[in-house]
Amino acid sequence: MLTSPVSGLLASFQEHYDDLLQFLTRRMSDRQRAADIAQETYLKLARIDEQAVRVLHARSFIFRVAGNLAIDALRREQRLAAHHEHGDGAGEMVCPAPAPEATLLARERLQMLDRALLQLPENARQALLFNRVEGLTQAQIAQRLGVSESMVAKYIGQALRHCRDWLKHNHD
Repeated sequence: MLTSPVSGLLASFQEHYDDLLQFLTRRMSDRQRAADIAQETYLKLARIDEQAVRVLHARSFIFRVAGNLAIDALRREQRLAAHHEHGDGAGEMVCPAPAPEATLLARERLQMLDRALLQLPENARQALLFNRVEGLTQAQIAQRLGVSESMVAKYIGQALRHCRDWLKHNHD
């Protein structure tokens, strides 16, 4: 079976996901923000995949992409914080609850993701949920599903691509 050079890049992303998340958590000082940057990294790598770019040192490349995205996110946050400090409403209290529109959009997006997950083969769905919801490592998932770690990486990659494509085609 022939594999493209970038399918190895995406597999490498899955292989090093735990280390990448720790790296980003140190950078962002917050695990949830780090997970968001990791997801952005995956999507950027998927776009690179579509361009069939050859990468010699996948792990270094992935960490560089993630690091750059983290820097961009931190700069955006600094600009927003500076803007709010100098804004007219500096003394006003802001309701911490999300706006009703944001809540509705988030709920709709979750429903779309649920539909996307239901279309996945059982092992791919389970691997993704074990990894992203329960925080299991690929080795732990492999043991639970009775498959190899490389198969778990393939399942997770398949599930992420499917969900990304599903959201893209059903959101536009």
